[in-house]
Amino acid sequence: MLLPYLNAELIEAGCDEAGRGCLAGAVYAAAVILPHDFRNELLNDSKKLTEKQRYALREVIEKEALAWAVGIVEPEEIDKINILNASFLAMHRAVEQLKITPQHLLIDGNRFNKYKDIPHTTIVKGDGKFLPIAAASILAKTYRDDYMNGLHDEYPVYDWNNNKGYPTKKHREAIKQFGTSPYHRLSYNLLGESQLSFDF
Repeated sequence: MLLPYLNAELIEAGCDEAGRGCLAGAVYAAAVILPHDFRNELLNDSKKLTEKQRYALREVIEKEALAWAVGIVEPEEIDKINILNASFLAMHRAVEQLKITPQHLLIDGNRFNKYKDIPHTTIVKGDGKFLPIAAASILAKTYRDDYMNGLHDEYPVYDWNNNKGYPTKKHREAIKQFGTSPYHRLSYNLLGESQLSFDF
């Protein structure tokens, strides 16, 4: 069973992102403040759930959370500031939109850029340990999936409705054949060729 909070006396927001390893599309992050007495047996790291479970849980989270929000960083911004900073920025944008100001942030992962003067704790694999981070992982994942499904309608050749922008064989073959779309992250190694460096 996942833990409901790290600090019982504080208003905590769980934060997580989706789409860091993708070759195309924006990176999404969510911030969620759950009631301390929130319980849900099914709620877990979004990667361990089926698509149907994720969307069912999204409805529960949005209904029962004290506050929730989603932040987005577009591909052009990712290319300018790199994906790690873009992930942090997406989380900042999510926290900024919360209708309740959290006193502490629970961040999935091992690094984070401080947001204003709010203290934070980074937790490796936190989406499998704390309910607020798991809830954030589900919102980030489902909203990003919706977005990628929409982009698939514009550019069906890349198979985004199935791969969501991740580097599958089919996705890379389409880039090779058709070139890039306006949604590809041009700073990424899109074709997966090994990056060799030689010292002369």
